[in-house]
Amino acid sequence: MRPSRHHPLPPQASALPLLLLLTLLAIAPPPPATAVGVNWGFAASHPLPAAQVVRDLLLPNSVPRVRLSAASPDALAALAGTGIAVTVGVPNELLRPLAASRKAAAAWVHDNVTRYSPGVLFEYIAVGDDPFMLNHGQQFQPFVVRATANIQQALDDAKLSSKMKVVVPCSSDAYQNASTLPSKAYFRPDVNKTMAELLTFLANHSSPFMIELNPILSFQQRKNVSLDYYLFQLMSRPVSDGHNKYDNYFDASIDALVTALTKAGFSDMNITVGRAGWPTDGAVNATPAIARSFMTGLVNHLARKPGTPLRPKFVPTETYLYSLLDEDQRSIASGSYERHYGVFTFDGQAKYHVDLGQGPTALKNAVDVDYLPSKWCVVDNNKDLSNVSSSFSAACSNADCTALSPGGSCTGIAWPGNVSFAFNSYYQQHDQSEESCSFNGLGLITTVDPSVDNCLFALAIRASAAASFHPTFVILWILVSWFCIYSLV
Repeated sequence: MRPSRHHPLPPQASALPLLLLLTLLAIAPPPPATAVGVNWGFAASHPLPAAQVVRDLLLPNSVPRVRLSAASPDALAALAGTGIAVTVGVPNELLRPLAASRKAAAAWVHDNVTRYSPGVLFEYIAVGDDPFMLNHGQQFQPFVVRATANIQQALDDAKLSSKMKVVVPCSSDAYQNASTLPSKAYFRPDVNKTMAELLTFLANHSSPFMIELNPILSFQQRKNVSLDYYLFQLMSRPVSDGHNKYDNYFDASIDALVTALTKAGFSDMNITVGRAGWPTDGAVNATPAIARSFMTGLVNHLARKPGTPLRPKFVPTETYLYSLLDEDQRSIASGSYERHYGVFTFDGQAKYHVDLGQGPTALKNAVDVDYLPSKWCVVDNNKDLSNVSSSFSAACSNADCTALSPGGSCTGIAWPGNVSFAFNSYYQQHDQSEESCSFNGLGLITTVDPSVDNCLFALAIRASAAASFHPTFVILWILVSWFCIYSLV
């Protein structure tokens, strides 16, 4: 198949002064961070088939562990027998039915764990997806602990609890910190009661606390902190917190959590980082070059660093890089960049180099990708475009226009190029159907690639039922769970 166009890998740093170069050559490369994994999400309109992701991306790049955002049957089947450690997620939408019924929890464990064990090397069951996030309010919080306990009981009954642990991913806004000082952190008052119950549960089962970090959001919110601080740059000005000094965001975030845990009475609890990454598009400072700096800095830091100021000998049990692939249907409530976290583009082409387990060698890309024909939808410049704005808005409300956001890779294309980008995004998302390029007669199908510099007009992957994992599957499972509750309890 014709290879897709994708972001060129960022250029390497310019020539270094001789003395510095000799110094760098004398330093051995850091050992691989064996506790590093990668997140794999499924919020994509045209995803690569799961078997291809495992065959072309995970195995050739020696990825040791993966965290699935949900229990995709295709992904779990593809991971069987690979030896890759797996964390499988339980979506927030399932928390209520799982909390309401042990039978529903037993059914979920049977369908998504027992069925694939022992072929799949399960490591964690991650209950919820940042259920304590401030934006969620009380929507999921009342169901977290009971759902977690019911999943644990189901694992006990299936005699699987000795092989995996249950965790709850928590966003870093679960603890408050008005300053950049880790010593000032504490769990939000509105989550205190539930958090105390959760921490007790985790401690009783020797499970770690899973924290989700969003460094670009933190950087956007803290205007007085330099980008170097987030990118593990040596020239970063350290943040002083009493006798402790922090020269990077990651260590400060870990110690802020340690402080919050200590204040809650759980100072010795282990910590797992469920998410840490940097986006490549959709915002200012969201570029492949900056993402590479963050991700490489993080992997090297984890390999070299003995710990943090509050835990000198502590390294997070695992750290999951975010993320494997771009997802064009992720919520952009936190920012347009949410759809551009992939180390790989949606079609499995590396945007930059980072060690996922393969060491210094280049990342292997997906091969033989089954693209749709080389056709794009653009605006017809020969038509009256005085009312094109309504068609532009309609396209973007249903497709992915995040690259047009301020700072995005397509911000600089002139009108009506931005309209063409929106039209094409909608057209590809709808499998290049002729009617999806109508736009009241303003659309035009072309076989000439309209991409401009780094603003790429994508071609979609051929969709198939086997390749997709849609939210409708979760909705169906919820209906089945409620049937269990009302019919079997």
